[in-house]
Amino acid sequence: MSRKQKLFHFIYKTTDVRNGNFYIGMHSTNNLDDGYIGSGTRLKHLIYKHGKDIFNMEILEFLPDRKSLRLRESEIVTSDLILEEKCMNLKPGGYGGFNNDTHQLKCSQAAGLKHAERMKKDDEYRKKYSDKLSKSGKKRHQEGNLKNFTFDWTGRKHSEESKKKMSETAKKVSVGEGNSQFGTIWITKDNQNKKIKKDDLSTFLNEGWVKGRIINK
Repeated sequence: MSRKQKLFHFIYKTTDVRNGNFYIGMHSTNNLDDGYIGSGTRLKHLIYKHGKDIFNMEILEFLPDRKSLRLRESEIVTSDLILEEKCMNLKPGGYGGFNNDTHQLKCSQAAGLKHAERMKKDDEYRKKYSDKLSKSGKKRHQEGNLKNFTFDWTGRKHSEESKKKMSETAKKVSVGEGNSQFGTIWITKDNQNKKIKKDDLSTFLNEGWVKGRIINK
């Protein structure tokens, strides 16, 4: 049965009873007791880790169809709402519940353009949004929902093509201006080593420094 044929369409609010953090979304179903409590990114991580018992889901209002549902969600989950500290929504509403991949792409592009335009023109919005993402990432890390990634290279080997590319890259950064030591020289005075720019060498020579460095053993 397609979504257009679902019996119920509603806006819901799911709240973490421990701290008051909330997520607002939309849902279409034939069964009001289907157990659905939301699908936001942070919300899903919390559900996966802690289960559903720490959440309270309430229906805010019913809508007659899916189109009206999307419109209403866009009116409730605004750019300003997602900036609220306790709000777990990460993007404006009205773009969830895709009919197919093409529909998802179009909706995502529309949401992305709207968000990008405001990020470009509204300095305060850009700062608040960036701060929220930063706080969200820290919370997910504290909750154990972000894991450090370590790649195990044991038993693996670079292909000949990869070795060639790495060699070419290394040559570029180790020769001439690509080398971090380019244009510098070591000098010494009274058992003290110092690295300077070659252009400044004459000045230091006049002060009693000499070229080279002392290697302490």
